[in-house]
Amino acid sequence: MCATRVVMSIGATMNLSRRMTTVRIRNFIAFSVILLYGETYGKYLEGLNMNLGDALLFLREYDSAASLMCTRVTIAQWNFATNVTDANHQKMIDEQTLKLKFERASWRKAITFAWSRIPDPLARRELKMIATRGRSSLTDDKFNEIYRLIAEMKEIYIKARICPYRQVDGKCNLSLDHDINKIMAQSKNYDELLYYWQAWHEAIGPQVQNKYLRYVQLANRAAKLNGFADAGDQMKELFEDECFQQNMAEIMSAITPFYKNLFTYVRSKLIERYGEVIRNDGPLPAHILGDIWAQNWENLFELVQPFPASRKLDVTLEMIIQNITPMRMFQIAEEFFTSLGMKPMPPEFWKYSIIEKPIDREIKCTPSAWDFCNKIDYRIKQCTRVTMEDLLSTHYEMAHLQYYLQYKDHPLLFRNEAIPGFHEAVSDAIGLSVFTQQHLHKIGLLNNLTNDYDSSINFLMLMALRKVAYMPFAYIVDQWRWRVFSDGVEDMTAHWWKLRLQYQGIVPPVPRFERNFDPAAKYHISADSSYAKYFVSIVLQFQLFQSLCEISGHTGELHTCDLYRSREAGRLLSDILSAGASRPWQDIVKKMTRGRTNRLDAGAILKYFEPLNVWLKRQNEMQPVIGWITNRDDRGIFHFFSVLFAQWHQNGARRIGLWNLFPLLLVILKFFVNL
Repeated sequence: MCATRVVMSIGATMNLSRRMTTVRIRNFIAFSVILLYGETYGKYLEGLNMNLGDALLFLREYDSAASLMCTRVTIAQWNFATNVTDANHQKMIDEQTLKLKFERASWRKAITFAWSRIPDPLARRELKMIATRGRSSLTDDKFNEIYRLIAEMKEIYIKARICPYRQVDGKCNLSLDHDINKIMAQSKNYDELLYYWQAWHEAIGPQVQNKYLRYVQLANRAAKLNGFADAGDQMKELFEDECFQQNMAEIMSAITPFYKNLFTYVRSKLIERYGEVIRNDGPLPAHILGDIWAQNWENLFELVQPFPASRKLDVTLEMIIQNITPMRMFQIAEEFFTSLGMKPMPPEFWKYSIIEKPIDREIKCTPSAWDFCNKIDYRIKQCTRVTMEDLLSTHYEMAHLQYYLQYKDHPLLFRNEAIPGFHEAVSDAIGLSVFTQQHLHKIGLLNNLTNDYDSSINFLMLMALRKVAYMPFAYIVDQWRWRVFSDGVEDMTAHWWKLRLQYQGIVPPVPRFERNFDPAAKYHISADSSYAKYFVSIVLQFQLFQSLCEISGHTGELHTCDLYRSREAGRLLSDILSAGASRPWQDIVKKMTRGRTNRLDAGAILKYFEPLNVWLKRQNEMQPVIGWITNRDDRGIFHFFSVLFAQWHQNGARRIGLWNLFPLLLVILKFFVNL
């Protein structure tokens, strides 16, 4: 069983003090110490005020002020994202700084309440949200320091540039988003991929490492002052479940056999491309999976698609033939939701949204949905092209807006997702319905509806490369981070690769040691951004999709379900979304599954992909190993290389060239041959 959390008042933190005349005096002194010095290690940090009237008055004032602050910050963020100038960037930073000050002041007020004993459950929930989140418990200098460190780590990541492959005296101006990601997706050159993988990791990790060490210290200090064991414990609090890690582990265990079937098939195709550099029973090098982090394998689809003669589902050409415009794409997306009986987009949406890329200014083109926190203004920013990919993106972003519209009448704190990752889950569940032959046929974009076996397996392979291949990576990022917070900063890089080998079957393509600090090459590590929510979103999107399909009366395989025009599905979805964050997510999941479960569950995703899993098992019958064998080479190679290169580095070497490595490689080869 998961451990039960013990709730303690501030006064309970003073239990080691000498006897005092009354409990009231003891609590008063304890609270004074906390306000002066910012230190307590109780669970949770609370004050003495149990007056419901005071609490409700504070929450009303907070809601009004926080909504205005949220609107100001969002406007500044929008202005910068839609007109990238230095002035707009500085204005955004100024507003975000002001918001941090407001949140600190609100936190100081919230912790004066004995909020766990406030009789009103909604007020208790709001107070807990204010009191247990963020790092306001730090002193001013440390509070400013941790957010400065995070900003500096993000800046290193965002501004990182690397040199082109084999280009002498060329400009070193290749960026991740515009250049490196495309190369990793398209190149078939093993050495070129290796170069960019290594260059990107080298550009981030060593520069971030020392800042990250200090960040861990400060994050842990803030968490302990707030009554948590460490910063990982505080991050997990967002998921409101003592058994959350156990639930995640159970899902990974359930998914792993299917993942290993997919992995084995993909490895066989990569061996066909790259030859004996890949062991036919071993893990895969991290740089050849179509992605700089080996997190999403979609770019391998052409290499691994089961039936090459069967066409990939793509209606882009038909959209162009029908002269469909970006505006029409947004109208098509809106009509999907109104066909379910859900809300149309408000007038402000059509007035202020950016649907096409402006020609008169620089804009951040990543599609995004915006809630301006005033219950009126909702927008999408998207540089829309007439492609099927952007048609799906339009539905995806509009699903976020539907969530905003459904929960807009709650207080600000409850105008949020039920659990981190649920916003993404809702949008992706809608995507599972829209990205089907059945739906595209109904809206007139696909003339020939083919339900043949070949196209179904191809489709499921594409979806598995997007979703299932991503799950182990989505799982390990925060497993690694939580372990750093709880166990310390020793062997951070070694543990990163241990987790990647254990759950993904991925190994570094070149020797790594602690100086590399490879985890920082993922933005969410450097940016102090939670990652477990992406794991949650994958699981919940299939649970939600299955429930909506069942209530809509769908029969047949789950991956062929289209929710279009199902009022029953629309009613259930509206009921789920309208609660926002006002109730524990377990209640929402129980309602979503109509009483089947109140937990994350892998059953729906396994059902969706069952036809592909059966096919993969047949394809892998002749493979020597399903999954990967972690032999002595794989277990020991990181430590072996770490020691050698650390010593070599300490002896004065600063750069590693292949010609330098030749004598060393001979020694290593002899070592492995003699195993």
